[in-house]
Amino acid sequence: MTITLYNGQHIQTTDALVAAFEKATGIGVDVRNDDEDVLDAEIIAEGARSPADVIFTENSPALEYLQAKALLAPVYRSTLEHTPARYNSPQADWVGISARVSVIIYNPGLIQKNALPTHVLELADPRYKGKLAFAAGETDFQPIVTSVLRTYGKAATLRWLEGMKTNAGSHVYPDNETISTMVNRGVVALGVVNQYYWYRMRAEIGASNIRSRIAYFAAQDPGYVLDISGAGILKSSRHKAAAQRFLAFLVSARGQEIIAHSISFEYPIASGVKTVQPETPFAELKPNPISVGELGTGSQAISLLRDVQLL
Repeated sequence: MTITLYNGQHIQTTDALVAAFEKATGIGVDVRNDDEDVLDAEIIAEGARSPADVIFTENSPALEYLQAKALLAPVYRSTLEHTPARYNSPQADWVGISARVSVIIYNPGLIQKNALPTHVLELADPRYKGKLAFAAGETDFQPIVTSVLRTYGKAATLRWLEGMKTNAGSHVYPDNETISTMVNRGVVALGVVNQYYWYRMRAEIGASNIRSRIAYFAAQDPGYVLDISGAGILKSSRHKAAAQRFLAFLVSARGQEIIAHSISFEYPIASGVKTVQPETPFAELKPNPISVGELGTGSQAISLLRDVQLL
């Protein structure tokens, strides 16, 4: 038997998880890789004819969007119980697998740590004009926009986005990899990314080639957002039992250990497994306590980004 996985997660980590699952169960996994928003759109377009059995995403809004369209099947309770409930679908239609957290990446040669913003609204402050980079089209950025919206309201969020757009100028980049590279090279002073981009860059180019650093927003600031990666089963799946086994593997100790040792530098969040990578321990993070339910589908964030012509 073979199941089809629509994968919006990092390819290296997913490949390792799939290989281990196939070896343990004898069930094959046909993987289709693309950005999670692209996969969402394809699933909606395919409807009941979709070949996908499972979708694995970087961010919870992509799963909440499919859930809102009634396209996901319930996940076995025994699987959900491996992950703390606050990191799972409020409707039990997807399960949390791993996490990342938003940070500021900066180049000390261009800006000192004590000059960095500590609150997300400061990113729109004129003192950062020409110094800021962000990726408006990244699905990683949308949860931050939603967090700001829920804290300060629509008018303030639009002003903030306009200010960020002005400050960034030509440094509105297509993705977080570009932000990390440009900050590290000294092209721009600071940017907003998820923490794993910096750790992965350091692993890839070597510590001796790292000119950048990362810093955190103030504890529980709306810019300090924990992003949950998760997986769900399509209601249209023809192999639901095998798909359930795959989700159960992802949150098992074996699956989580693969994530813990992965060069994706994401945090395992299930089965009590902790990362072995040299990064801030998960228990020491102090993100905004916004829930995956409150982050929602990301549609409001997308609408606001379009209002200010960032999308």
